[in-house]
Amino acid sequence: MSIKAKRFRAQPMTALLEDGSRGSGELGSLMRMARLIEHAQRHLREHLPEEVREHVFVGGYRQGKLTLITDRAVWLTWLRYEQPRLLALLKQLPEFTAVMGFTLKVRPVSPLKIPPRQTRSLSSRAADEISSCAADTDDPALKRSLERLAAHAETDAEKNDQT
Repeated sequence: MSIKAKRFRAQPMTALLEDGSRGSGELGSLMRMARLIEHAQRHLREHLPEEVREHVFVGGYRQGKLTLITDRAVWLTWLRYEQPRLLALLKQLPEFTAVMGFTLKVRPVSPLKIPPRQTRSLSSRAADEISSCAADTDDPALKRSLERLAAHAETDAEKNDQT
């Protein structure tokens, strides 16, 4: 039994972006949905209190419910109390008259972990060894690299400054 890869023919861009009513145009319907979600995000942010704006995101639309995502449980509780007002606010826009409610989710944002910087030191004795290797090397590129490496050695004055 052999496995043959199907060869798909390249589709013209118009076929991808056409209206989804004819069975094609998946990309077009996806783009329309993304524009609607972005429009809902902007509209909600304009009408939310200042302290809440940066914590509420529109995540999607499915089966008549708009998904609102927040980064903390405290904002989720606030959203639960504000659902009727937010729903009325969204229904002011003609695109969102079909929204029946919200799905609320908490997705905590993890802070970016910066890896600790690993500083390495080169003793003066090791630098002397590397310099002597550079002096004995005929290859000019390797010689320059070894000399640069040896230049990273800490001097006695630098060691005293750090302690």
